[in-house]
Amino acid sequence: MTTTTTPPAERAEAPAGPRKVRSGSVIGSTGLYVATGIAALLFLVPFYLIVRNALMTDPEITGEEWKWFPSEIQWGNISKPFDDPSVDFARSLWNSAVVGVLHTLGTLLVCSLAGYGLARIPYKHANKVFYAVLVTLMVPTAVTFVPSFVLVSSLGWVDTYRGLIIPGLFSGFTCFLFRQYFLGFPKELEEAARVDGLGYMGAYWRVVVPNSLNFFAAMATITFISGWNSFLWPLVIGQDPSAWTVQVALSNYMTGQTITYHLIFMATAISILPLVFVFLFLQRWLVQGIAQTGIKG
Repeated sequence: MTTTTTPPAERAEAPAGPRKVRSGSVIGSTGLYVATGIAALLFLVPFYLIVRNALMTDPEITGEEWKWFPSEIQWGNISKPFDDPSVDFARSLWNSAVVGVLHTLGTLLVCSLAGYGLARIPYKHANKVFYAVLVTLMVPTAVTFVPSFVLVSSLGWVDTYRGLIIPGLFSGFTCFLFRQYFLGFPKELEEAARVDGLGYMGAYWRVVVPNSLNFFAAMATITFISGWNSFLWPLVIGQDPSAWTVQVALSNYMTGQTITYHLIFMATAISILPLVFVFLFLQRWLVQGIAQTGIKG
């Protein structure tokens, strides 16, 4: 006689209800978005004022009644900086581009080699050299202007690209960032390169640099923006109008007799465009590169 057993009833699963969201997290996220939005608006205010004033007439800019937008957009203001006979604005843009690119490439080469040597090459005085590099960060730039100018002048580099670029190739801060990055670079990759017969220089060029392009791009962004915006040194070296950079050219639109506001703002807007394009193109590498330096706030 056979008996049949019925399987136990399967436990019924309760339908999953809606997840409870903590009110504190919602308020915190909302506050974060609001604060970020306010900070973004405050950051964009100067750009709004530059574009607004660049497309206005001088009476509208200096008028008593505030206007959020031009009553009539002055598109003809765009060509005025290039038509001004007192300042060769196109030449100054070209000079800034040449100085910015060559200054960036030279600084990356010099400072990356210095940072790699301080981080990897065994040398009993390496820490002393590193501390000496840090000391240079405490010296005001204006203090070195006179001896630097005397040296550049004695070499005949006044009003030349060499005088504008070479004295500023080394940066203690950039060297420090490269050293911090290379200290955290995986040593296993370099050891494998040395097994293949490469020295320090070979490992640097064939292993370290190809695997550090994100960080190099971040440093290139910072260095290019700094070189493009530099004013005091180009003002001292670029004495001839043909050697003016864009920042020096902008300062010449303001004279003791006249100030043409729409011309200044339009020239400023045009000079900002290359920096905006560089930043938008390399911004993600900029954030990643700074995060890879090992610096903690």
